[in-house]
Amino acid sequence: MPPLRASSAFPLALLLGAASAFGFEPYSLWPLTLCWLAALIALLARARGFRQAFGLGWWFALGHFAVGLNWIATAFTFQAAMPAWLGWVAVVLLSLYLALYPALGLACGWALSRMAKGPAPLVLFAAAGWIAGEWLRATAFTGFAWNPLGVVWMEVPGAFALAPLIGTYALSGLFVLLAGFVWLVVIRAGPRPIAIAAAPLLLGLVAAVIRTALPDGAGSAGIAIRVIQPNINQNEKWEEGAEVRNYDRLVRLTGKPGAEPRLILWPEVAVPWYLDENPLARETIAELLGPRDLLMTGAIHFNYDKAGNAVTATNSLFGLTPRAQLIGRYDKAHLVPYGEYLPMRPILSRIGLSRLAPGDMDFEAGPGARGILMPGIGLVGAQICYEIIFSGHVVDAAHRPRFLFNPSNDAWFGRWGPPQHLAQARLRAAEEGMPVIRSTPTGISAVVDAHGRLLSSLPWHTAGAIDARLPPVLPPTPFARIGNGLALATGLFLAVLGFASARRRR
Repeated sequence: MPPLRASSAFPLALLLGAASAFGFEPYSLWPLTLCWLAALIALLARARGFRQAFGLGWWFALGHFAVGLNWIATAFTFQAAMPAWLGWVAVVLLSLYLALYPALGLACGWALSRMAKGPAPLVLFAAAGWIAGEWLRATAFTGFAWNPLGVVWMEVPGAFALAPLIGTYALSGLFVLLAGFVWLVVIRAGPRPIAIAAAPLLLGLVAAVIRTALPDGAGSAGIAIRVIQPNINQNEKWEEGAEVRNYDRLVRLTGKPGAEPRLILWPEVAVPWYLDENPLARETIAELLGPRDLLMTGAIHFNYDKAGNAVTATNSLFGLTPRAQLIGRYDKAHLVPYGEYLPMRPILSRIGLSRLAPGDMDFEAGPGARGILMPGIGLVGAQICYEIIFSGHVVDAAHRPRFLFNPSNDAWFGRWGPPQHLAQARLRAAEEGMPVIRSTPTGISAVVDAHGRLLSSLPWHTAGAIDARLPPVLPPTPFARIGNGLALATGLFLAVLGFASARRRR
């Protein structure tokens, strides 16, 4: 093959990565993503050294993230402390950083493949490297796990059933493996390399078929739930004097009590009142409930020092009874940097930066995945907004809940953010074998069953309510028991296959 020139290869990799982002929601053009990844592997096969292989992966990932995360720029349009154009600077800067992880994984895969000149080791090592890089991206420096490549499998019939067996990051690696298989077929690499690359895919598909054939969990719990989506935009949420209007929307959509008890679910920070400090606010909300209804809603909680001064706040979820009694509290544990707190505040605040959420006080992180015990229902797991994207960290395994409630505020996520957020919530449901219920101010609110299937939803920017029955929870899946160790073991298995194929070739 002719030597690869960086001056032409790197811009091409950037364009391939940008186009690959359309495999995610809201477009879901996963076959195009597959083709562009295959093209990237073809470029990697011609790389002349580790540095060039790293550069190809980095430029590809830069385009991939810059396009896929464009919704972050929209968040800057809902605050006045910083100019809106700074949002695009944030997208590019974040993408420059995130691109390091897939680039490092692919470059290490390329380096390992140099021990053999055949194409199959490159494919296997690249897939293993992608798994390691994506897991590291979700873990290092609090992590940013948005849009794992594995989420595109949702549109591939049957393949999504692999999620409870191997986890999201392994799904991502298998997608890279499939792209490598496409490349091997195109270059007519011969039956042996193709068979080596195809074997893990075939094993995975067989496992998916077996998983799909397994029976569901115990019969439906039959609990009536009502999910509220008031269609309150971000610019309306904190508008002065809008509290009554916004609350009236929640009241209308909550509806009148019936003969059957309901669990009513409101979005993240649905009310501006501090519920644990304001009995009148609790009583006002409780008037909406029937004698056996229960409500869960997001609200802000303050922590005070000994002098009675508020020092920190938490983004919290409360349960409420018809008697205006609070049932437990969950505090969001995985906070959004620059959204809910400002890192290095003394330095960054001096140059005019602030967090995106209103207020000057930073939020404090809660202790981690917890549940709220709701009378007559059982343990309800809670993950507020962005927390749901972290594979393997959404459920307290020692106290397995009946379902996961994911109140969120996607109103400042632009057009691409809400469907991407929902897709990742569906992945968590499939991984854990647990229903996920989402309530958001502007959408997309949804009921997702324990297989990750979307049972019902409300469109983006549409006011409404979902009346449904709580889907049954499944027995703990292999992923629910073991976690991301399964994904890392999948990466190790692919690497072992790469070493085996290299040795066989020698």
